[in-house]
Amino acid sequence: LQKLIHLLQATDDPLIQEQALITLGNSAAFSVNQDIIRNLDGLSIIGRMLSDCIPKVKEKALNALNNLSMNIKNQEEIQMYIPQVCRNVESAPLNSDLQLAGLRLLTNMSVTSDYHHKMVNSIPCFLHLLAEGTERTQIQVLKVLVNLSANPAMARYLLRAQV
Repeated sequence: LQKLIHLLQATDDPLIQEQALITLGNSAAFSVNQDIIRNLDGLSIIGRMLSDCIPKVKEKALNALNNLSMNIKNQEEIQMYIPQVCRNVESAPLNSDLQLAGLRLLTNMSVTSDYHHKMVNSIPCFLHLLAEGTERTQIQVLKVLVNLSANPAMARYLLRAQV
């Protein structure tokens, strides 16, 4: 894991970055690896990949963070990327794998109400995706919206959202 994280930092080759992110994401399926990746500063290194201009690299970084977000301590670090993930969802092509990867991460990050406030500005986008997206996109958006709606503090934002 340490070598993968160093490789991710050391290369600018998008194909190598994608493969390293896929491997880190798969490794995160095991809870012990989630802690190791966090302790090796892997979350911030993967998080920096969200700024990459290559959509496939962003998508793989979102997928890796999604798997890593199954851990409360990891969520505490990943939450700082929520605004950027929301921007990626909004700017990604409709129904793209990049958009779906962002929505999956937001679904995990919205299971508890701890980070709902960071998603408020994206509610109009979520409602737009619900109206315009394919069934796969709609299902993923609904998961986020259901999680947000479980928080009474979000009711006014959901009901007042301009679509």
